[in-house]
Amino acid sequence: MHERQLTRIDSVRKQLDEMLKQCEDKETSRNGYVHLYGVGQACALIALHRGHDRKYAELAEIAGMLHDYSTYKDGTRENHAEKSSIEAERILRSIPQFTPEEISIVCQAISKHSDKEQVHTEFDEILKDADDMQHWLRNPVEEYFFQKERAQKVAREFGLMREQGKW
Repeated sequence: MHERQLTRIDSVRKQLDEMLKQCEDKETSRNGYVHLYGVGQACALIALHRGHDRKYAELAEIAGMLHDYSTYKDGTRENHAEKSSIEAERILRSIPQFTPEEISIVCQAISKHSDKEQVHTEFDEILKDADDMQHWLRNPVEEYFFQKERAQKVAREFGLMREQGKW
């Protein structure tokens, strides 16, 4: 049996949790935990499902965990993708195990995650898909998020729809 070792994700979680604990509004903090960790896990799942290795899935999970960081830190969504990318770069640079290339890949995906109409790199698209997937799965019967094209595309990819737009 292997002993559990701390990973890069654990280092990111520590900083993420510290920020979320600072939220004065407990509902905002709760939403942050649910959304940021949910998107992170969805990123890892999608990356693995699409044939990537565990290291790639690890980076995808980290991008998901940090993609809306500034929203919860500052309490505003204004320019949140770019601001969260800057925060992610600061966090990842503080953790010596990340290479400059890995930091760049994660931060680029975060900076582009709100631009759902454009297609960017495969890594960027995983984060966009995971974001919409988590919004939908937080309440699967709510139509608002399920009606989004990306949510339906991911649902079809995972075999979660019997026919076009139907359960």
